[in-house]
Amino acid sequence: MDKVNVLGVDFDNKTFNQFQNEFISRLNNHLSTFIVTANPEIVMAANENPVFMKILKDDTDYITADGIGIVKAAKMLKQPLPERVTGYDLFTWLMSVANERGSRVYLIGAKPQVIHAVQAKVAKEYPNINLVGAEDGYFKGDLELVARRIAKTQPDMVFAALGFPKQEKLLAILRRNEVPALMMGVGGSFDVFSGVVKRAPEAFQKTHLEWFYRLITNPSRFKRMMVLPQFVVRVSQSKRGK
Repeated sequence: MDKVNVLGVDFDNKTFNQFQNEFISRLNNHLSTFIVTANPEIVMAANENPVFMKILKDDTDYITADGIGIVKAAKMLKQPLPERVTGYDLFTWLMSVANERGSRVYLIGAKPQVIHAVQAKVAKEYPNINLVGAEDGYFKGDLELVARRIAKTQPDMVFAALGFPKQEKLLAILRRNEVPALMMGVGGSFDVFSGVVKRAPEAFQKTHLEWFYRLITNPSRFKRMMVLPQFVVRVSQSKRGK
């Protein structure tokens, strides 16, 4: 089974290693590639937003299970996914690939101080990356203009940390225009990558409790976390409806 459908979103039934091999192949062939790393929040948002759902269905090339909730939901639906493939892990791996290849990379999103910290880290730890663009998420102008500005730099990779669905809307424009780059929305990854926000300790990662670590270190996320029980209910309902 190539795809696993969770509440209308088709996830690619692949391991991290399989994704890696395919992404390298697409980079080698300069293929326009749009990756979405979706968690339960994104799935629920897509179910409430037809425009967002249409992007996930029509414009993406890959959707990975970024969240243990997606893996558990697939198991509930008796269509198991092999493993969780997080956006942050893909992002850091792709940055290493970009450094090895001397790739042209465009970064957009996060607060000004965060993107500046990301630039400093790239210059120090990824010196072979050709950073053709690095701008915060507080840009003016519509997404079409921003997409044209990005395309002009002829990037090999584009990472957008604008939050969903804005980052996906921007990257969908680039994908429709067949910009020959690998493109991915990375949510809050710039915050963690820069060191401004700490990633959950390894113990939380291994036990799939990163969401709980984020909640206890940032209680303001509580309202966002309320979508998780709603997600479980919706998945249970969809299972009964099969």
